[in-house]
Amino acid sequence: MGRDSPPRQIDESVTDAGFRPIRDRFPFKRNPNTTTTTTRLKSSDRSSLPLTTATTTSTTSSGGVASSRSSYHSNRHRRGLLSTILFPFRGVYLFYIMIILAVFAFAFASLMMLQSSMMISNVVFNNKNNNINNNNNNNNYNDKRGGRSMSVQGLRIGTTLRFVGTSNNVSHGRGGLDRFRSLNQPRIGVRKPRLAIILGNMNKDANSLMSITVMKNLQKIGYLLKIYAVKNGEARSIWEQLSGVSLLGSELHGHIDWSRFEGVIINSLEAKDAISSLMQDPFHTVPIVWIIQEDTLANRLQMYEERGWEHLISDWEKAFSRATVVTFPDYNLPVIYKTTTVLGVLDTGNFFVVPGSPVDVWAAEIFSGSHSKDQVRKNYGLNEDDLVVLVIGSSFFYDELSWDYTVAMHTIGPLLSKFARRKDSEASYKFIFLSGNSSDGYNDALQDIASRLGLMEGSLRHYGLNSDVNNALFMADIVLYGSSQEEQGFPPLIIRSMAMGIPVIAPDFPIMKKYVNDGFHAILFPNHDPDGLMNSFSLLVSSDGKLSKFAQEIASSGKTLAKNLLASECITGYARLLENVLDFPSTVLLPSAVSEIQQKAWDWNFFGDVFEQKDGEMLADIENIERKYSIVYALEKNITKPLGLVNVTENSTEVLVEDMPTEQDWAVLEEIESLEEYERLEKEEIDERSERSTGSWDEIYKNAKKIEKLNFEANERDEGELERTGQPVCIYEIYLGSGTWPFLHHGSLYRGLSLSTNSRRLRSDDVDAVTRLPLLNDTYYRDILCEIGGMFAVANKVDKIHRRPWIGFQSWEATGRQASLSKNAEKILEDRIQNSKGDVIYFWTQLDMDVGSNDRLTFWSMCDILNAGHCRTAFQDAFRNMYNLPSSVEALPPMPEDGGRWSALHSWVMPTPSFLEFVMFSRMFVDSLHALHVKTGQVDTCLLSSSKLESKHCYCRMMELLVNVWAYHSSRRMIYINPISGILEEQHPVEQRKGFIWAKYFNYALLKTMDEDLAEAADDNDNPTEKWLWPLTGEVHWQGIYEREREERYRLKMDKKRKTKEKLLERLRNGYKQKSLGRRSS
Repeated sequence: MGRDSPPRQIDESVTDAGFRPIRDRFPFKRNPNTTTTTTRLKSSDRSSLPLTTATTTSTTSSGGVASSRSSYHSNRHRRGLLSTILFPFRGVYLFYIMIILAVFAFAFASLMMLQSSMMISNVVFNNKNNNINNNNNNNNYNDKRGGRSMSVQGLRIGTTLRFVGTSNNVSHGRGGLDRFRSLNQPRIGVRKPRLAIILGNMNKDANSLMSITVMKNLQKIGYLLKIYAVKNGEARSIWEQLSGVSLLGSELHGHIDWSRFEGVIINSLEAKDAISSLMQDPFHTVPIVWIIQEDTLANRLQMYEERGWEHLISDWEKAFSRATVVTFPDYNLPVIYKTTTVLGVLDTGNFFVVPGSPVDVWAAEIFSGSHSKDQVRKNYGLNEDDLVVLVIGSSFFYDELSWDYTVAMHTIGPLLSKFARRKDSEASYKFIFLSGNSSDGYNDALQDIASRLGLMEGSLRHYGLNSDVNNALFMADIVLYGSSQEEQGFPPLIIRSMAMGIPVIAPDFPIMKKYVNDGFHAILFPNHDPDGLMNSFSLLVSSDGKLSKFAQEIASSGKTLAKNLLASECITGYARLLENVLDFPSTVLLPSAVSEIQQKAWDWNFFGDVFEQKDGEMLADIENIERKYSIVYALEKNITKPLGLVNVTENSTEVLVEDMPTEQDWAVLEEIESLEEYERLEKEEIDERSERSTGSWDEIYKNAKKIEKLNFEANERDEGELERTGQPVCIYEIYLGSGTWPFLHHGSLYRGLSLSTNSRRLRSDDVDAVTRLPLLNDTYYRDILCEIGGMFAVANKVDKIHRRPWIGFQSWEATGRQASLSKNAEKILEDRIQNSKGDVIYFWTQLDMDVGSNDRLTFWSMCDILNAGHCRTAFQDAFRNMYNLPSSVEALPPMPEDGGRWSALHSWVMPTPSFLEFVMFSRMFVDSLHALHVKTGQVDTCLLSSSKLESKHCYCRMMELLVNVWAYHSSRRMIYINPISGILEEQHPVEQRKGFIWAKYFNYALLKTMDEDLAEAADDNDNPTEKWLWPLTGEVHWQGIYEREREERYRLKMDKKRKTKEKLLERLRNGYKQKSLGRRSS
């Protein structure tokens, strides 16, 4: 559309969010004065604009002769054109001038003929415009087996709609693997990146074909897939060849640990309910790629606005906004979803297009297998010998449709004049225009044009895109793409036409030349060139009015091309999209490069039986049934069913009707309310006058118990405390967010520990960590500390909530990863605790549970993998800073390489005094680590992370492993309990640690002294750093504080004795004497 032409100084505004008009630029104009005048006309007087624009385009293509002629008129005296040109030239020059005049005369004559046809079409369509617009207003958004159209208000001739995605990370390739590859840093991973695939259904359809092809190639380049499906279907066996399939019922949405996955891919609108669980903490940060290939919702949104169903629109808006990226298979769908609502609320800047889908080829195969071309023609009143030329255009049409037809007539006019007038020919040519909406007005307008141009009766017809598009395509012999708009993507209707084996003629747009070989897959002609179109058409039609052999070869090669057209772009597009959307943690192996994907076709071999065993009509009926039971209509029924707003018409289609209450209904309702109020007052008066007995003591006691049960929360807390009375251990389950509630246990052994007050479970006795440790109210510290922050909260004045000899912790993730204790293991653990002596720690989640057994991975190498390769460096620096060790002294505690297990996910049990000692060590270590981090001056970055999510939880992974270092070097016995069987295995026996452990650094006396020194500094406000973390993580206590508290208690005691003595002396001084009791006065 003239993108390579010299720019004009015209300020073009964007027509809508996400749209960018690109105006055709013409360097030469036939009549500048006329153009200037035309631009000042009102919108109602723009009938001459198409004529001027079309003329300008035609003159431009003639090599600028008109521009030269205009220059002569403006710069010469009024001497006649002949004297001006002929006298200065002689000989050869005169011969050249005569040739130029001849060419100009021929171009001018052709131009006048085209202008006449365009003026006729313009006048005719303007006369029909009012009736047509009324129909368009009621039916602008339609879909019938793939036919899609949309009216765009205010779109002017010469402009082109373009969808411009606004997701910066996707469109510009920032983040993801691009960042890692640019840094060229070494990376060690131990597992593949995980993807959760949520399927709306498992039917054998085009959506499944595309999804299976894409997921299969993602698996090849290194992704690990886990497949969930909302509904079962015939394609389940195919999906099971890729990965295990789990049916995702509504009750199971909240029982999946989505945080285990690097991303979630949803392939349909039907899986919308699964997004609800992904909106809750802590799953709201998991990236979601939502693939939408249906326009069902877009067709209903306008009706929602008209009926005032804001809550339903808001529900869809929340779902769309939760997705990181919403992808579409072509550029038409996102434009429809953006413009069908007044504010375009569904697009929150996350719309993106990954071109490619087999839906058009699938539809063509189904329709071709179940219909006969002769029968379809007969149904539409066409003869077998008719040569049918179907003219198709863009899915978007103007509010004044005559402009689009005018431009089409400019190019097609000579073709119509040559073939549609041939009464002497044996062949009968029928030109069918497929565009916009079906309307009798458009068809009549075409007949008027045919009569004015002298065309044969019935040679021109019109069908709308809201009619059965497949019938219109299938009965055509030649498909001509006649739109003036340059498409952003390959037109879907051309793909479907080629898949039906129909030869295609199209302008040489860049998108067409990119995929189509001219003269092999289709015929391309220069845009706005009637002669080029005439020559292209002649190649496909023989002298007897039939399709030529060359046309049949074009149709065959085009069908082969269409079958897998854009398949490669779709596969690589999603692979590249995931690279730029997902965050890859330090433990993850990076997927292979997109360039290694070799597949160029859809996996039709999985679906060959579909077209062999079933006819097309049956498949079409199945698709219609599936569409009828779509979640879009299900949500509408849930809203309208209580109000009785759903009616069924004669053709079994549901029509939503409004049932607004009348004045009589309001009067009846008011009468009912007044009668109920009168009866209530009368009953209260009767009860007040009647005598009531208080009842027996048993009845009073029962009523009191009922009142106590109404306060369920307080009653539940009391019962929880009673259940735990006498038990030696309590395991605190640490969680954050309501999404983790289904993973928490109930019973006397467990108690919840919420890291956020707002996400605490209702009607439970869970511990509020924020109340016990105000530091966690700061989201920054809560995020960088994670579970260890909850432990600090429990240890802060622990006697107020925990008075048992043993204490345990477990992250909610242990249940999500199926690593929590079974009932049998719980019983074995409780029995073993009662008989245990000495310091021992029991743990049941091992460090390498995600990577399997690997003898080559040591403790510190695994820690490096979890912390972006900097665990040893950071631990060594923090340890040296904590103990103030010189740089010449080794500061990394050695850990054995005996192949034993190590604890993970904070899932362990130990004696309560040992826990307090561990917390004392942990507080000093994390304070030292934080001081080094603050000292770097880059608080927003994290050396221990390789992704944005890991940076948010900077210290969490190292603090998760700290208990292993402390337990090993403090000579605690470490016993692993199998979470399923309950089998106990001692790890790293204490006898084998002699001469290897650093006992002096983990001695309790040393740690207690260091703790008191820090407390004394905090008591004296002698802060070593501006942001000192240690005093905020727990109790601040040392001998000076103890003595001061003791002196305060002694002072209060002495004050009390002094006041008592003064009171006694006051009584003696005033002679106060108590009177005798029981003495009678005489």
